[in-house]
Amino acid sequence: MPEHPELDNTLKALRSAAGMTQAELAEAIGVSRKTINTVENGVFVPSTILALKLARALDTRVEDIFCLR
Repeated sequence: MPEHPELDNTLKALRSAAGMTQAELAEAIGVSRKTINTVENGVFVPSTILALKLARALDTRVEDIFCLR
């Protein structure tokens, strides 16, 4: 069960739609593949800076990636 059940994300779906692997997205924003994996699985809540980098890399808004339940 995710450690932060109050936060949902669509990172995996958006990343897949962009045709990117976890490793490619990680490299694009300067983090490890494991970081991307833990964010996608709700284990890790990213910092504001990381969330903004994810949104930029996926050409979307932070609000399109993350939302409160």
